[in-house]
This record gives sequence, structure tokens and C-alpha cells, in this order.
Amino acid sequence: MGRSAGARPVGLVCAEARAVARAARKAWRGPGRERDMVVQSLKAAAAALLAWCVARVWLDDPMALMAPWVALVLVQATVYSSLMQAAQQFTAICAGALFGSAAQAVTGDTTGALALCVPVLMLLANWPRFGDQGVYGATTAVFVLASGSVSASAVGHRLGQAALGAVIGVAVNAFVLPPVHLRDVRHNLAALAREAGEVLDAIAAGLGREDGDREAPADWSHGADRLEHRLETLRAARAWSRESLRLTDRPLRALRRVPSDVPSEEEDERWSRITGHVRTLTRTLAVAADDRRAPAPPDPAVLRPYARLLSLIAEACHAEAGRLLDGRRARRPADDEAEETRRDLHAQLQARLREHAGREAARTAVLGSMLLQAENLWAEAVPGIARE
Repeated sequence: MGRSAGARPVGLVCAEARAVARAARKAWRGPGRERDMVVQSLKAAAAALLAWCVARVWLDDPMALMAPWVALVLVQATVYSSLMQAAQQFTAICAGALFGSAAQAVTGDTTGALALCVPVLMLLANWPRFGDQGVYGATTAVFVLASGSVSASAVGHRLGQAALGAVIGVAVNAFVLPPVHLRDVRHNLAALAREAGEVLDAIAAGLGREDGDREAPADWSHGADRLEHRLETLRAARAWSRESLRLTDRPLRALRRVPSDVPSEEEDERWSRITGHVRTLTRTLAVAADDRRAPAPPDPAVLRPYARLLSLIAEACHAEAGRLLDGRRARRPADDEAEETRRDLHAQLQARLREHAGREAARTAVLGSMLLQAENLWAEAVPGIARE
């Protein structure tokens, strides 16, 4: 037990070291999230160093702390968030400096002033207008009172330093490789298309087997869950993309050499519909596989052409994933052979559906629902499809 417990922290440290090494390799190899993190970190350090040089070296300020501190924390993920947080943080710093000085004037004692102003400032930090910058009000009050300089000139001096740091931090973030988050939208869309194809491939493989796996419907449902999680990630990436494009003019974006042809939001809606169809299909199959439910799965002779139809749709999803990664705007229509195969499979399944309708209503309902979802998936995954 002791050896196992001792090995666990070592294993965690090794796993973290491997993760750091992988991230470093990705940052070195080419553009991506890891390289963006490195760039933003170095920009924050550069902004703090520049603010220190301006305040301490050029302006000869012996207490040049506020400027680099504010500049460091204002190099945010987007230029818009930098400006918003600059306003929030500067307001919080002003409140902290003024409250701290007023409390010192009232009590005449540093400890009493801290006891008087810090609780009020911490309560004020929860005000939604401050965002997550409200805590800087309390820390500024502690800093002002601990330094012992609470005169009007000293407070004004610190506020000037904070303003200087805010200007430098926002300027560095806006004009030095401004952060533009467009890759994540494309990568998440491509991943959503690829994973949709993988789920459909898994369903097709399961339906095509003679000996059905009773655990397969649960696995398909887990795959649909992963698709929905990927869809939420895509929506978050889209929100970051919108925010990163605010206040960043085209010349500034050109500095990053980031592709500006981000996929349209119509692609998000299309793959959202595909995800919904996959979810509905997996639910139908889960119900059909449950012996306690009334519907029953169609005959294996029907499931084989249906599995081939799903494989055809999965191929279209994989092709769409490649298109999105390559950055091609136009969607390729289905080739004649694939469309002919789909029509043939559709005709076979329609004939089977009519046969089921004359024998058993439960199986007819299941097959009809499955066929409807397959047609919906094909129409969304491949453009220009005429519906029979």
C-alpha cells in the first residue's frame, strides 16, 4: 500500500510533465492554441516590463509598482476583454484608494482603517459591474494603507500609475499580435463532422453484424452525448471568435496572419441539426433494442441496406471534415455514384417498409423513424439533394 501510495504522486508528476512536453512540441511545430498561449504569456510579461521601465526608469518613480501590476493583468484573451477589464479594474482601484485614505483619515490608525474599509470593499467586489476585477479594490486599499502614504497627492500618484499600466497593457494587447480566435471555430466544426461520421460508422457496423451486441445501443448513445458536448464547445468557440473580432480592425488582424475566412454560423446550425438527428436515431435504436418496450427492431435483411446507407452518410461527414480543415468554402455535391447508391438503398428500404406495414405495425414504426432520420442526415450532410 505504501509503495502504491508513493508511486501515485510520482505518476501524476510524470503525466503532467508529459502533458507540458506535448504542449511545448505543439507550440514549436506551428500555429494553434498552445502557441497562442505562449504569445499571450510573453506579451503580458513584455507589457509589465515596459510599464516598469516607463514608470521606474524614465519617470524615476521610486514606488513604480502599480503600473507593471496593472499592465500584467490586462493582457487578456481578447482586445475587447482587455478594455472592459481595464475600465473595471481602474474603477475598483480608485474605490480602494479613496476608501483606504478616507478610513485612515477617520480612524487615524492603520489597523482600524483596514478593519473599517476592507469588509466594505470586499462586499463591493461582488457588484456585477466590477466583473471579476472587484477584488482589486480591497487589495489596493491594503497596499495604500500598508505603505503609509494616504495623502491626496500620494493617492493621485498611484491612480496615475494604474492608468499608465492600463494604457500600456491594452496597447500591447491590441497592437502586438492582437489575439484573434478563429482557428477554434474551424477545428471544432471539423471535429464535429468527423465525430458524427465516426458515430454513424459505429452504428452501421453494429447493424451490419449478424450477432447483435446488446451493449451497442448504449455505446451509440455515448457517442451522441460526445457530439452534443462537441457542439457546446463549438458554440463557446464561436462566442470567443465574435469577441476577438470586436475592436480589431483588419490591419491589426493581418499582423497575426490568422485566416480570416472563419466558417459561417450557418455551418454551426447545420451541424447542430445533424447532431439532433443522430441523437434521435440513437434513441430509436435504443428503444428497439429494449425487450421491455413494445417496438421491435426490423429484420436483419432490412438492417443490412440501412447500415450501408449510414456508411454512405458517414463518408459524407468525413468529407465535410476534410473540407472544413482545408478551408474550402463551397460544399461539394454528392457524386453521381454515391447519389445513385443512396437512391437504390432508399428504394429497397421503402419496399421493406411497405412489407412491414402489411404485417406488423410496431416494426413499421421503428423502420419508418430510422429511415426518416437517415434521409434527414443525408439531406444535411450533402448539399443539393432532392427529397423524394
